[in-house]
Amino acid sequence: MKESGRKQGAPSPCAACKLLRRRCAQDCVFAPYFPADEPQKFANVHKVFGASNVNKMLQELPVHQRGDAVSSMVYEANARVRDPVYGCVGAISSLQQQIDALQTQLALAQAEVVHLRVRQTASVSPHGLGHPGSPSSSGSPSSRLMRSQAKPIFDMDMVVDQTSLGESLWSC
Repeated sequence: MKESGRKQGAPSPCAACKLLRRRCAQDCVFAPYFPADEPQKFANVHKVFGASNVNKMLQELPVHQRGDAVSSMVYEANARVRDPVYGCVGAISSLQQQIDALQTQLALAQAEVVHLRVRQTASVSPHGLGHPGSPSSSGSPSSRLMRSQAKPIFDMDMVVDQTSLGESLWSC
């Protein structure tokens, strides 16, 4: 532990005891989680939860769970200081919006890949399906039916996707 300037050999009080202006006992519940060199960590937790509540929560938990509890309280307190109304829910909501936007971009990119593959296949075969005796037309009747129906349906879907692609690019 760090040495204090007042008494030689006495450890410096933890950040909680410094902020609360009290003597830091050897069995201080805050000391392992709020070191003296991180005063803002406890200051934010104290501002949001209160020292008494944090003390009660830590004493009710088993020692092996206290570190995780302090990490959660510090995260929530920092989020509340940044955004007093929404706290970490605001951060979660922002991340969810980013996920939604990225999933939309991914879906559009995947649709474009499929569209380009269909165009490439159509350019290789003049009719898009190959000739009746060719290997590309072999298979069960249902698979041939699905291949013959897939192209017109896909073209219709691509018109919708291209429209929403334009809208999503302009809305950014």
